[in-house]
Amino acid sequence: MKHISRIKEFRVRNRKITALAMGLALMVSALGGCGDMKYGMDYSLAAQVSSFNVTMAQSNGMTKPFASDLCVVSADMMDDEAVDMAHAEAAVLFDVSEKEVRYSKNAHTQMYPASLTKVMTAIVAIQNSSPDQVLVATDAVRITESGAQLCGLKAGDSMTMAQALHILLLYSANDVANLIAENVGGSVDGFVEMMNKEAKRLGATNTNFMNPHGLTDENHYTTPYDMYLIFNEAIKYETFTEIIQMTNYQTTYYDANGREKEVDYKTTNRFLKGDFQAPTNVNVIGGKTGTTNAAGHCLILLSRDTAGNPYISVILRAENNDYLYQQMTDLLDEINK
Repeated sequence: MKHISRIKEFRVRNRKITALAMGLALMVSALGGCGDMKYGMDYSLAAQVSSFNVTMAQSNGMTKPFASDLCVVSADMMDDEAVDMAHAEAAVLFDVSEKEVRYSKNAHTQMYPASLTKVMTAIVAIQNSSPDQVLVATDAVRITESGAQLCGLKAGDSMTMAQALHILLLYSANDVANLIAENVGGSVDGFVEMMNKEAKRLGATNTNFMNPHGLTDENHYTTPYDMYLIFNEAIKYETFTEIIQMTNYQTTYYDANGREKEVDYKTTNRFLKGDFQAPTNVNVIGGKTGTTNAAGHCLILLSRDTAGNPYISVILRAENNDYLYQQMTDLLDEINK
């Protein structure tokens, strides 16, 4: 009888312990953010435990910081004697292989990106379509802003995604940006939502897009560092890197009645056109240009040194086009140091 009594006593005690454990678990769950209260971790490089350092578990039990494969900028790094950046508001130069910051001026300042926006447009298009997808234009391609770069698309015109990407990146046609957006996103607004989602995924948290082309909108902005993050993603796609190296592109697309429309576009990149020469031992592979009255003159480039190591450079808001390329040449010369 004593043995049975002890078993009953043990079962009662066990139930009490289980109930207490469940209560504690519910309390921890509530404090952990399952209720209305939210608790976050400080973003700190120095903290032992932070949202920066605790991001992704590795199979070996270690943690991998989100930015472990990226260049990280915390302050300006400028050599005014070596790099003349007096006529541009912001600039950065990154050694992609070594994850090293070579130059930084106003890397985290929000600015208008102009047509550098189209780098993100290309990323989202490549991720969500095939090269042979046929795109059909609607009235969404009609852009009336004075001075806007246009391919001249009309409602009913059609071309493949491959054709559209070439015209987008080489010639920077704003109407083609809307053509891509509507056909991939279901609407221009739907596509812009996809752009902003991708920006957040890449860590470009100081960026907000309002359109797929970069024509001025006060709520459409980025930073030089965010453009580096976006461009660093873009160059992972062979289609993108192939296009930005081209100096010209000829193709034929069709109007609503099936008639052929032949076009021949040249790159807007003055390094590739031969107007400016890169420093000795530096090879400019390609990139993207951008110009509006609000954004000034902008340029982002992929370059390589003699060993083939890649570098990403960005200049935003240069005063004029000549200054843009002169300053970019000075910036690229830092690769040799």
